[in-house]
Amino acid sequence: MTPGGALGATRPVVTFARPEGYRDMSRIFGRRGRVAAAAACVVLGLGLIGGAVTGSWLVGDSADAAERSTYVTAGGLWHNVPVDQLFPPTVDGQGAGPGGADRTWTRIAVAPDGGCADAFDPLLLKALAPVGCQRLLRATYTDVTQSYVTTVGLLFTTADAAAMRSLDTRFSKEGLAERADLMPRPYAAKGTVAAAFGAEQRAAWTVSVLTDAPVVVYAVSGWADGRVVDTPQPAPAATAAGATTAPAQAGLGNEAQGLADRIERGLRKTAVTPSEQPS
Repeated sequence: MTPGGALGATRPVVTFARPEGYRDMSRIFGRRGRVAAAAACVVLGLGLIGGAVTGSWLVGDSADAAERSTYVTAGGLWHNVPVDQLFPPTVDGQGAGPGGADRTWTRIAVAPDGGCADAFDPLLLKALAPVGCQRLLRATYTDVTQSYVTTVGLLFTTADAAAMRSLDTRFSKEGLAERADLMPRPYAAKGTVAAAFGAEQRAAWTVSVLTDAPVVVYAVSGWADGRVVDTPQPAPAATAAGATTAPAQAGLGNEAQGLADRIERGLRKTAVTPSEQPS
């Protein structure tokens, strides 16, 4: 403090100089730090993206594998499960009749499993040829009044999923399932109410090419008294509102479609949880 001066008026201000080379080092470290941080972000981002892609691949592969497994399992059901599981002795068809009426079908005969040559007319056999014929299973049912008879069939093919999709597309685009010259043949079991169920007694039918299983499901229905049908109808037409043909009025379209649907549902369910007992 100088003589006569105010206290602290001339207090010196002390500062410290930056170390030599400080500016150069900060610039170097700052640049390196930013580069390192950017690189870390890139690596982390790529890791997250790669993990997400890998996860989606794994999920996709798992789903595809499950579908392939079910497809293969379905193809072997004809010899891996009891016949009663594929063609139950009694089939409940709630809401399957005309106007949503309930139906119950009773199995009256099961055909010996075999090939396709005697089960289809030549044109239908030709249409189904691209998917092959590994084994054909058939059963004939009747309603509770024994007024109608219906043969339902499961054609197990030798085709892969792509071939089944191709055949399904062809049936849809060309309307093959609605052609009367491509009707399946019935199984007329001797000694039953279906004994007179021949080619001329076919009244309504349905053919469904599955794409999630190597199987073609079909059904054909008629009267149990053996009457001849002059104008058979595909099930979709016979079950359409306002249909007035004899098969439609009798509900034979519902018989074929309803029974085929229930057998198809059972097939899919069995393919997911197959029985361990061979048929």
